[in-house]
Amino acid sequence: MASAPSKLYADDVSLVVVLLDTNPFFWSSSSLSFSQFLSHVLAFLNAILTLNQLNQVVVIATGYNSCDYVFDSSSDLNRSFENGRMPVMCSSLLQKLEEFLIKDEQLSKEEPEGKIKSSLFSGSLSMALCCILSGVLMRHYFFDRVFRSGALHPHPRGSPDGPEQYVAIMNAIFSAQRSSVPIDSCYLGSQNSAFLQQASYITGGVHHKPQNLDGLFQYLMTIFATDLHSRSFIHLPKPVGVDFRASCFCHKSTIDMGYICSVCLSIFCKHHKKCSTCGSVFGQAQSEAASASDKKRKTPET
Repeated sequence: MASAPSKLYADDVSLVVVLLDTNPFFWSSSSLSFSQFLSHVLAFLNAILTLNQLNQVVVIATGYNSCDYVFDSSSDLNRSFENGRMPVMCSSLLQKLEEFLIKDEQLSKEEPEGKIKSSLFSGSLSMALCCILSGVLMRHYFFDRVFRSGALHPHPRGSPDGPEQYVAIMNAIFSAQRSSVPIDSCYLGSQNSAFLQQASYITGGVHHKPQNLDGLFQYLMTIFATDLHSRSFIHLPKPVGVDFRASCFCHKSTIDMGYICSVCLSIFCKHHKKCSTCGSVFGQAQSEAASASDKKRKTPET
């Protein structure tokens, strides 16, 4: 009896880009060690590749000062085995990750004191979108996802994100939304991340904060390993509340209420007479200028 011909369905193949947070300022104070975290993530990556031989996984390390590609499963070498023991995927990823950590640590020594200890999420997210969009052009049947694991170190004011990255991150989020690329986020920090909440909400991804870190692999498999087709009939965690606070363009600080330029939509924490981004004159300044010109016209000539 002849076997049934195999079919390739577009919803069965996934391109998953994982942004791995390696911020040493967070992992030095985390209850879950970085090595334990990596063991869960490596098992998750192996599971993604096992679900379909055409699946592709790309890992981008996100450090304190830099970000870089550390693994791409499309390479033939990364799918083989080394002496029948550890897969080359694990050894190659760990080796490149160690090199990245050493390089990022050297760069962190050059940073001035008092800087917010946040990870370079804007850079790694932009790299992920470039990787995904190039993969879409080459492999039109891929379903694309950006999955971010890890956490940003909360700074003393209580916000876990770097407000100075707000503009770049929001630009990347809207680009992902326009390209129909959902951003999933698995957050492990003690405080939540407004950037990750907004990224998952705007792009239609999943944002989840595991309560039991010992079972992190189960969270990754049951929530984040589902392909886009399966998500249409699987009940995944819904966002309870999304922090939509923005960061002002003038001081790069998180604000609850501010002023918005009606021309370029720049956000400011205080009123300005002129937009520093596009140069537009705001309403109050325009009325003052108009009243001053009217007074000059009404002044009789002597």
